[in-house]
Amino acid sequence: MLAAEFNREGHSIVNHHTYVFMGDGCLMEGISHEAAALAGAWKLGKLIALYDDNGISIDGQVAPWFVDDTPKRFEAYGWNVIGPVDGHDVDAVDGAIEKAKMSTDKPTLIVCKTAIGHGSPNRANTAKAHGEPLGGDEIKLTREALGWPHDAFVIPEDVYGDWNAKADGELLVNDWNQRFDAYKAAFPELAAEFTRRMAGELPANFAEIAVQAVASAHDKAETVASRKASQIALEFFTAAVPEMLGGSADLTGSNLTNTKSTPAFRVDDEGAVVKTDGKPGRHINYGVREFGMAAIMNGIALHGGYIPYAGTFLTFSDYSRNAIRMAALMKQRVIHVFTHDSIGLGEDGPTHQSVEHAASLRLIPGLDVWRPADTTETAVAWTIALANKNRPSALLLSRQNLPYAPKQDADVITQGAYVLAEPSEVGLKKKAVAVIIATGSEVQLALHAQADLAKLGIPVRVVSMPSTTVFDRQPVEYKKAVLPANLPRIAVEAGVTDGWWKYGCAAVVGIDTYGESAPAGVLFKHFGFTTENVVATVRKVLSLKK
Repeated sequence: MLAAEFNREGHSIVNHHTYVFMGDGCLMEGISHEAAALAGAWKLGKLIALYDDNGISIDGQVAPWFVDDTPKRFEAYGWNVIGPVDGHDVDAVDGAIEKAKMSTDKPTLIVCKTAIGHGSPNRANTAKAHGEPLGGDEIKLTREALGWPHDAFVIPEDVYGDWNAKADGELLVNDWNQRFDAYKAAFPELAAEFTRRMAGELPANFAEIAVQAVASAHDKAETVASRKASQIALEFFTAAVPEMLGGSADLTGSNLTNTKSTPAFRVDDEGAVVKTDGKPGRHINYGVREFGMAAIMNGIALHGGYIPYAGTFLTFSDYSRNAIRMAALMKQRVIHVFTHDSIGLGEDGPTHQSVEHAASLRLIPGLDVWRPADTTETAVAWTIALANKNRPSALLLSRQNLPYAPKQDADVITQGAYVLAEPSEVGLKKKAVAVIIATGSEVQLALHAQADLAKLGIPVRVVSMPSTTVFDRQPVEYKKAVLPANLPRIAVEAGVTDGWWKYGCAAVVGIDTYGESAPAGVLFKHFGFTTENVVATVRKVLSLKK
């Protein structure tokens, strides 16, 4: 895609191959199917995978549990298959790689037949060579079998010379730099844009665009589902940030990850990227492949040049979890759009209704999790997610419409939690005696409860906490200002209650069971997400305090 976007006639600045090394265990994992099938569909001619076909895994010979005809499997995906070749023969492998490079419209699998523990008299072709040290005696025998007379950690000069690629590497780097200088002279604006994007820097006017997105949301004060609020924000950002590369796992119409600026990504029969108005498509149809989608986004982020984001239902984040965790571990800017975030999705029932997922995602170190309550919070969440160069983000969004929550200052949203409403805003000129903390769709519930409590002469503060993970990183002084130590706290969220006790809550209105199949309104009432129940919970907490 970068090549299609930036290369010009006589100037090929993006023209490299990507190599994968994989074994039997890799091919047993389900994600290998998801990723390989997409690679074939996209005709990734510059992808070369070397399969270490040694027939051994940790439990032993794989034949009893791995009987796939791997070459035919990859041919069925639309791959070019070479081999098997002798994986211990350097010339044979090198020849296969050169042959693979000739493929322009198919990715290539090179099947390399190898013996695990090659050279070890007693461990070769056994599981012991897979997961155990050879040990001193076996190392000695292996040295003798291989004819290796050198001491441990000693590399002979001729071997070192064969492997030392520094000089060749410097030549390649210098050659590319010279070609890029020529490109820069011919296309200075394109060169500057390429340099910016590969450095991971946002456009110079990003802050201005973010202000426009947030201000527009605040001024219009629309009542829409937060998934729609996300699409509204994306219209601003995708138009101004050309490196944003969206997608969805077969749920585009539900996740609303597509915009006017992101036509569908497509390739033609020869594997060339199809362009719309002279540019590649920027919205990927990943199909029903949540894990593959999340892992591919990690790869895109690691490569550079694009900021990947994509959507699925929040419940299906379970499929993606390993890749989400890896993005956090690798500190990559990957943005997950998870819609249908609670029992509020309605009749699809408990298999699709997220209960534990928000709390579970919040446990991943280094992942920012946002559950915005309205259009402004959603625009801020997108702003922070895009600005976080070294941190992935997950946006948890509603299917159902959410009324706009009036607020005086949008800047405080960036701190993860803020005071949304004091008692004075519902006509009660008293200091708060309790704090209701809420997220997402339950913020409106908290505001209604505040109003009803005011009628009873009970003043409470409402705190919206769209991101617990961001709030947890704030200075102690700010956290104390938002959640005063002397006020009892009641949390309200349509999810499991465990994560809220760390905020010193006296009570939590939550759901620690699975949902049911019914309209959203019926479910919220059934599970106690009503103004009356929140009011009763606050009054009970205050009565116990006396």
